[in-house]
Amino acid sequence: MSVMRCLAERGELAAGDRGGGAAVEPVVIEAGRGAALSLRELWQYRELLYFFVWRDIKVRYKQTVIGAAWALLQPFCAMVIFSIIFGSFARIPSEGLPYPIFVYAGLLPWTLFANSLSQSSLSLVSQARLVTKVYFPRLYIPVASAGVGLVDFALSFCIYIGLMLWYGHAPGASVLLLPLLLALTVVTALGFGLLLASMTAAYRDFRIVVPFLVQTWLYLSPVVYPVTLVPERYRWIMLLNPMTGVIGGFRSVLLNRPLEWTALGIAALVATAVLLLGLRCFRNRERRLADIV
Repeated sequence: MSVMRCLAERGELAAGDRGGGAAVEPVVIEAGRGAALSLRELWQYRELLYFFVWRDIKVRYKQTVIGAAWALLQPFCAMVIFSIIFGSFARIPSEGLPYPIFVYAGLLPWTLFANSLSQSSLSLVSQARLVTKVYFPRLYIPVASAGVGLVDFALSFCIYIGLMLWYGHAPGASVLLLPLLLALTVVTALGFGLLLASMTAAYRDFRIVVPFLVQTWLYLSPVVYPVTLVPERYRWIMLLNPMTGVIGGFRSVLLNRPLEWTALGIAALVATAVLLLGLRCFRNRERRLADIV
């Protein structure tokens, strides 16, 4: 269903725009009142999500020398650097596994989370001209950023397959849980991304805060080190970071280790709570987006 048809059905186009001859008063198109999401509205504009994702993918790799290969180089280079610094020099334990395969299993969800969070938090500001021109569910703008992250994840996962073949390490049956962990990662990124997108639209300082936040968050998450390296009396603090459970879950299913269900359960609860809070904040600010972006 086209956007024009959706707008016409909602009564959001002036009669003159539909082909009528008589001039009418301008129609103000705005989000509905209240904090509740309109699922019917999201379904009506569902095609927009596909086009936003496809557009963002093309824009990201347009006029680049190696194109989508950047999605492969980013985690691969990070793995090499971390393996040299933390694996060889600092000799951080890797639970009896080769450090490259250990750290890459953590980089997979982290890269998806960090890229989705960074892109979604700045999405409203970068799409300011579109937001002020026409009405559509603004929620699709940050959601599309998470969709692009999934494409990058699929490409970077190819490197992990090569690493497993190189080191002769195969995952167990628990790898079937990978789609659920992937969904949990997206939910976590989208929840925090909606919160930051709402704040960035109103306060431009957050454009500077977000990169610093992501960089700090990296070292507060067990990407380059195992959770067992943290003193046991402080581990409960780390569990409040949902990425602790997410990264641990990815390592468990990819490296054939026992799953930490407690950490995963806490991560799911925190991610769900943040998503609901992010949706509420986003919805409350949506009606004024055209005035503040």
